[in-house]
Amino acid sequence: MSPSRVLVLNSGSSSVKYQLLDMRDSSRLAVGIVERIGEQTSRLRHTVLATGAARELSGPVADHDAALKAVAEELAKDGLGLDSPELAAIGHRVVHGGKHFTRPTVIDERVLAEIERLIPVAPLHNPANLTGIRTAMALRPDLPQVAVFDTAFHTTMPESAARYAIDVRTADRHRVRRYGFHGTSHAYVSRATAKLLGRAPDEVNLIVLHLGNGASASAVRGGRCVDTSMGLTPLEGLVMGTRSGDLDPAVIFHLVRVGGMTVDEIDALLNTRSGLIGLCGDNDMREICRRIDEGDRQARLAFDIYIHRLKKYIGAYYAVLGRVDAIAFTAGVGENAAPVRAAAVAGLEELGLVVDGGLNAVHSTEARLISPPDARVAIAVVPTDEEMEIATQTYALVGGGDA
Repeated sequence: MSPSRVLVLNSGSSSVKYQLLDMRDSSRLAVGIVERIGEQTSRLRHTVLATGAARELSGPVADHDAALKAVAEELAKDGLGLDSPELAAIGHRVVHGGKHFTRPTVIDERVLAEIERLIPVAPLHNPANLTGIRTAMALRPDLPQVAVFDTAFHTTMPESAARYAIDVRTADRHRVRRYGFHGTSHAYVSRATAKLLGRAPDEVNLIVLHLGNGASASAVRGGRCVDTSMGLTPLEGLVMGTRSGDLDPAVIFHLVRVGGMTVDEIDALLNTRSGLIGLCGDNDMREICRRIDEGDRQARLAFDIYIHRLKKYIGAYYAVLGRVDAIAFTAGVGENAAPVRAAAVAGLEELGLVVDGGLNAVHSTEARLISPPDARVAIAVVPTDEEMEIATQTYALVGGGDA
């Protein structure tokens, strides 16, 4: 029997998340995370799904090399080690693949060099992704390592959507264009929504709303992305937990000239002290809704700004697509915040967008419709599964199945 397991690694700047999956039945064998890498208070949490057994280890983990070796040791304790002949490949989440990586790719030195060359447009993410890849390759140099890019799903955008209206030569020289992110989530949810509707992905037009602490929207025509809200970086688009989203570029010039702020200070402001947390001091939608129920005006304003931007993108992507078969809410806020879903489509009945209050209020981990049965446009809640998407694409590439 050919190897059927895929280890999915998501290496962040100070963490490594991992899942081991058996692709014969798409089951999860083990999941875990190493947090606070490089600190004295590092922590590893590891769970074996078959038994529910969980372990937690605390103590310093010096770097990603030490973190992945610790992960390998924990997997080995359960007979799931990296030396297992059942391991088919390791799939790596890579945030930025530029315009050339349009699909999952087996990693070699050329691929590593290109991911490194993209660091200037993904300085917070690609270096950590590279570190995790190189460490995994050192641990299992004989095993296929596959890069699955957050940007790949969005490379089908036409130039009219991907280009900014700036001097073409300047844009090309510095690779300034709209790339989009959360692509593995948008890809998974768009297919899962089509399945929920009982139709093939190439038959349906969808608006996918990935609403977490980071948030993005996409317009998907027949299974292909034709527009998305994030751009050169994940800062553009919707109001997010700590990011501003869309902003007049002249605000930056104003803060430099009048506010005396440095570029790094403005970068930190827009990425870490803006969005919901900048508006009301909270980036947890549950807490914001609680505060609204208690009459907090600042929380209400933050919520209204969040919804206003979200509604603008729904309308814009409706216009881009011309016909919309469904809107899918996903990620932490999208899957769990019923008030956000209801408010996002309120007043859009003329577009065929209606939420059934009772269905919307139901808490479930299953994909489901929350629109009335006779609604012109289906409204769905579809839990995302980025790790499964990475594993599926990795396994298909190494010869185990179809993506």
